[in-house]
Amino acid sequence: MSNDPEPPLYPMPDKTRIANSLRPLVAALLDLLEQAGPAASPFLHDWPRALIARPQAARTLPAVSALEGLSRFAAPQTRTLVEAVAALAGDLDWRQTYSSADFGEGFLQNYGWSEWIGKRGAFESDAIACGVLLLGRDTEYPAHSHEAEELYLPLAGHAWWRAAESGWLLRPPGQWIHHPSWTTHAMRTEGEPLLAAYVWRAGDLTAKSRIT
Repeated sequence: MSNDPEPPLYPMPDKTRIANSLRPLVAALLDLLEQAGPAASPFLHDWPRALIARPQAARTLPAVSALEGLSRFAAPQTRTLVEAVAALAGDLDWRQTYSSADFGEGFLQNYGWSEWIGKRGAFESDAIACGVLLLGRDTEYPAHSHEAEELYLPLAGHAWWRAAESGWLLRPPGQWIHHPSWTTHAMRTEGEPLLAAYVWRAGDLTAKSRIT
């Protein structure tokens, strides 16, 4: 009789399954970044040459419910990606940087992000952090700043954006937004939730933003 352990009744979960599902979404985001103009050049330079997957668990948040039907607020060039995020949402690792002591419990109910590439992402990188930010309706992400240089691409939802000393500007989906290092910025939604892709480079890519 063999002393080998009996096989499990159910197959062990594939811990890189999330990464494999994310590959086409990451490719779609890279295609959009390549069309972002001169500001995207350093981000493209730092983009990983190969996508090396790491084990990642699925976690959800209350804000994820805002993805339902969100593609109707997407730009034509981002709608397919929005639909793909919504379809995969239950398998993604959704996180929050802040606590209720920072912005209140109401904010946490309408806020979350999922990192696809980076030190906490489904794919490894020490030079880039990218993923998606989600804000529910009637939510303000208060003014904050961080060392990392940042590009945002609203994928779905018209939202108000403010950077540095500028006033609030209503930004449609499909237009890239650039925040240099330590630029104070804020976002505010009204009747439409916001799903936005983000890309960070340079500086501490896991640091909590400085609340301003």
